[in-house]
Amino acid sequence: MTEPRTIADLIERRFGLPTTAGAGMPAEGPLARILSRRSQRTFKPDPVPDELLTVLLACAQSAPAKSDLQQYSIIVVQDPAIRRELGRQGKHLDWPSKAPVLLVFCGDVRRIRRLAAIRGHAYANDNTDTFMNAAVDAAIAFETFLLAAESVGLGCCGLSAVRFQIENTAKVLGLPEGVFPVAGMAVGWPAEPETDEKRTSMRLPPEVVVHRDRYDDSKLEAAITAYDARRHARQPLTPEKQRHIDTYGALDCCPWSENVTRQLSLPERPAFRTFLAKQGIHPD
Repeated sequence: MTEPRTIADLIERRFGLPTTAGAGMPAEGPLARILSRRSQRTFKPDPVPDELLTVLLACAQSAPAKSDLQQYSIIVVQDPAIRRELGRQGKHLDWPSKAPVLLVFCGDVRRIRRLAAIRGHAYANDNTDTFMNAAVDAAIAFETFLLAAESVGLGCCGLSAVRFQIENTAKVLGLPEGVFPVAGMAVGWPAEPETDEKRTSMRLPPEVVVHRDRYDDSKLEAAITAYDARRHARQPLTPEKQRHIDTYGALDCCPWSENVTRQLSLPERPAFRTFLAKQGIHPD
């Protein structure tokens, strides 16, 4: 594909499908940045200025929050010893712990529990809905920070791996009862060139994700078969990226649907529920 000139070009690059949507819109500005974004995993050693980081965190806190409850916290991990300890938890956390900025976005139901005691009110919402609200609040703040950071030229990569050894993560970060990690984020100045077509992760076709009026997945199998073929042609999954090859073996052609179903065929982070219970959170 040639250098994108319109928003339609960027949408076509993202999905590998032709479109006329955005054909009259130039490939520039916030929409173009969002459509062409990619996760960044290698960074220059240059620090992110404290003032800029403060501005970006203010952007994160400008995100919508359910009922204005603001049930999240953001931990800015700057202490080298803490970063090293996080990096020792597994291969998934080694490289992000070396990023100029490492953030951990947490759901936080502790704050309002404490305020309830201070104000003399009962706290009657230790339930699944509150857990979900706190996790979503943290996720929206996460995405708002990411969009703000990337708008000024920073690169970002989300990290679910902070839940990989969740008990140790909580210990290292001093997470008290009522606080749980949702996701981390590595942030820094990109060490790689701007994104190109092969670096743009191809997403599921809109017909699979976007439903009109009612949920309808009657054409799922055909749509995914076509998507698997398009994605493999652009971004084939090499053996080191294939999931659980010790169980299933490596394939010359491992389509996306094979890889993700392999991944979820074995339990992931089974200790999370136990951890939440220890933190006084009971999503039952």
